[in-house]
Amino acid sequence: MPAGPFISIIDDDESMLNAIVGLVRSASYRVRGFSSAEEFLQYGMIGSFVCIITDIQMPGMSGIELKQHLTERQCQIPVIMITARHDAGLEEQALASGAACFLRKPFEADELIGCIDRALGT
Repeated sequence: MPAGPFISIIDDDESMLNAIVGLVRSASYRVRGFSSAEEFLQYGMIGSFVCIITDIQMPGMSGIELKQHLTERQCQIPVIMITARHDAGLEEQALASGAACFLRKPFEADELIGCIDRALGT
């Protein structure tokens, strides 16, 4: 198991989830993947994560709604939001919700790792 911080990855697309888990793990981070925001919240050990990477558009709770939920509970874990959508104002909405970083799929591996490093202050 790689050493270092524990990062949560949330994406309802199984292939994208697996790809991001592999990418983040290859950068020597410990990761745990979840297929929905609800699954992440039910995990019950949110405090063990130092960063959350979440898709915005998912069935049930969206990534933006997840960030709002965490903020309401005074949870300060940085959240990186990713999406394949190109809706007008989506980036502004994500950043206004408090997202530490916003990326559109497909993104380069170094873009995501850079977002993680900035979110963690490394």
